[in-house]
Amino acid sequence: MFVTKKAISRRTVLRAAGTAIALPLLDSMIPAFAPAASTKPVRRFGVVYHPNGVIYDQWLPTGVGSNFELSPTLKGLEPFKDKLTVVTGLFCDPAEANGDGGGDHSRACGSYLTGVHVKKSDSNVENAVSMDQIAAKAFERETQLSSLQMTADENSLLGSCDLGYSCAYSSTISWLTSTLPLMAENNPRVLFERMFGSSDSTDPRVRAARLSEDKSLLDSVSERVNQLQRQLGAADNRKVNDYLASLRDVERRIQKAEEQSSKELPDVPQPAGIPEKFEDQVRLLYDLQLLAYQSDLTRVITFMYGREQTGRPYPQIGVPEPHHPLTHHQGNPEKMEKCAKIQRYHIALFAEYLTKLRNTPDGDGSLLDHVILLFGSGISNSDRHTHGPLPTFLVGGGGGTLKGGRHLVYPEHTPLANLELTLLNKLGVPVDKLGDSNGQFRELSELS
Repeated sequence: MFVTKKAISRRTVLRAAGTAIALPLLDSMIPAFAPAASTKPVRRFGVVYHPNGVIYDQWLPTGVGSNFELSPTLKGLEPFKDKLTVVTGLFCDPAEANGDGGGDHSRACGSYLTGVHVKKSDSNVENAVSMDQIAAKAFERETQLSSLQMTADENSLLGSCDLGYSCAYSSTISWLTSTLPLMAENNPRVLFERMFGSSDSTDPRVRAARLSEDKSLLDSVSERVNQLQRQLGAADNRKVNDYLASLRDVERRIQKAEEQSSKELPDVPQPAGIPEKFEDQVRLLYDLQLLAYQSDLTRVITFMYGREQTGRPYPQIGVPEPHHPLTHHQGNPEKMEKCAKIQRYHIALFAEYLTKLRNTPDGDGSLLDHVILLFGSGISNSDRHTHGPLPTFLVGGGGGTLKGGRHLVYPEHTPLANLELTLLNKLGVPVDKLGDSNGQFRELSELS
């Protein structure tokens, strides 16, 4: 018997005119006679950061273990309860003042993924390598991009933002080295071109000509796509068509945002590619995350709803006041409810993203089955700037390493770094120590 099936490389990309389009995992990428289940799932990791703390009483679930009920803030995650692990009792003690005075917001964000006490300075920053970058370093040989950093807020790393602390501490959670923060990008156009390339030159006149013609980046690889699809079966062709359709939809929305930003706000400087509406920007950023995972462009992504001390108002949900001043509610029920409303809003947008991950096939499961998403904040009580117990939960199957549907409660002052250390090891990145960690979580590790 002759075996004629030839597997397509997992790293296949379609290249033309400066554009590089990676492909999702196709059946044709699995060698002949190798069942899909025998292909080890790719494990992916993401962090979603919520700024300015929470109304903890409305965030905390009731019950422990598998017998728990979601809180009002987390109720929007009910459809994903089987993939949800809520972890309470965690603290980030390195974010405390330790003699440095004010600056809790900067320390909260700066210490979140490193577990160390950051240096108080507005120029000579000092932290540690963040856990997402430890994972990115381990995966970088397998992907085109080692990691992506995204934010829905302004993204400057310069200047002083919090009582003598550099803006770098509160504007990113990713640190490549102890002195090199990685700027989070808020412009979907920039991210799209970083991921998939650009079919124009750097000359702004050439860019303007392409945009005026509404020419898609994908048009330049259409012939290559047609050639590839003639080699694929029906199931793989559907996957490619769906994937390319999602790419086109993201690009269309970016281009529409560029048009609107120039037409609707002609007197207000606004970077091209950032939608006017917050929810549109967040949805675009989440869709770009999905595409990055689906095409295996990267396996590590961090996303911030906003920088610490963000003053973004949310009039679209009935909260016209700036976020940060509102969080200093001093127990005022009306202000507390508005803060909780913002938190529920962020969860609702996140749940939309989870739905898309669950509906996107990946190997023998879905992207949701093969990802670990850490959602949380470096501040607990926003009014008192406490750094624990931190609002923290995980979503995803981790390629079979995580079992959801549980609320795990640990003693107070259990280091947040313990959870992050455990996650690194579950991602296949063996690490013995991270920041102030003092061990791993047996309850999670036993499920590997």
